[in-house]
Amino acid sequence: MPVGTERRALYAAAVLLAVVAVVYVLAPVITLFLLAAFLAYIVNPLVSYAERAKVPRAATILLLLLFLVVVLAALGFALVPMAQKEFATFSAHVPDYVDWVQGQILRATHGRYTLDLHELKQRFLQQWQSVGTDVGRVVSLATDSGLHILSWLARLMLILVVTFYLLRDWEDILETARELVPGRYRARVTAFAAEVDVQLGKLLRGQLSVMIALAIIYTIGLALAGLDLALPIGVMTGFLSYIPYLGFFTGLLTASLAVLLQYHDLMHLVRVFAVFGFAEIMESMVLGPRLVGRSIGLHPVVVIFAVLTGARLFGFAGILLALPVSAVLMVWLERVHARYRRGAWSE
Repeated sequence: MPVGTERRALYAAAVLLAVVAVVYVLAPVITLFLLAAFLAYIVNPLVSYAERAKVPRAATILLLLLFLVVVLAALGFALVPMAQKEFATFSAHVPDYVDWVQGQILRATHGRYTLDLHELKQRFLQQWQSVGTDVGRVVSLATDSGLHILSWLARLMLILVVTFYLLRDWEDILETARELVPGRYRARVTAFAAEVDVQLGKLLRGQLSVMIALAIIYTIGLALAGLDLALPIGVMTGFLSYIPYLGFFTGLLTASLAVLLQYHDLMHLVRVFAVFGFAEIMESMVLGPRLVGRSIGLHPVVVIFAVLTGARLFGFAGILLALPVSAVLMVWLERVHARYRRGAWSE
């Protein structure tokens, strides 16, 4: 390896290690800026479209952020009490559910084994009551703990302020980044970044749309199926679809167990299966092709590995970084593979 190439490789490795170290140490702070950067990246096409239509960029950004705050506040005040009510309804029947489980065990073993589930019943009831209390605490924080609510509001304001400045100076930031690249590499790096932008934009904007749509489908479907915990399970399943198959199987298992405990029959279980089957068909045949299309083409195992590794190393910041980093690596590997084929297999 030539000396110059070796030095460049060592320099790149040192920069990469420095970036990893900074992300590891400053993960809590970086998380807020990453959320702002993702929000800016997702809505930037809409802001640019409005700017081309002669609408001032700053005015568009302010209106979008105000709309986002109003929507989040409305959803919070509407959905949190509903989730708390569903948890309370379910937890109130936990003793009956435990008695039913004990009866099923006795029936399955023909009375050979007796199992006292009284202690389990009490602990399970305490756990469900604590879950319902924790959900309700989100609302009570607004009046009972001003310090906590001020802390959350400060974080939200920081995200919104950073998002505003990122969107306002988006083109200047990109131009500065281009100028930082040495002249002889600028065209190559710009082309690479453009390819990553296309693929990553499809993935992030499309996947977010799919997650929201699935959360709505699961919540409405499970509510129609009569499940008390339709809202929390539906929202959880929709947003866990960020990780392939995890949301589907986790939601299906949770909803099946909950509906069996609630109704003790197979008919309602079939309804839950129908909801998940319908949602899976919608995702694979309608939502995925229309909203995501052909994005970076990451294998589900790669996505799961990237998300879990990011979470383990950097917490929530790692989860946010997992797919963008994977997208960059995938585009880079595709280019390396194409270059190798042209050089080695064209002979």
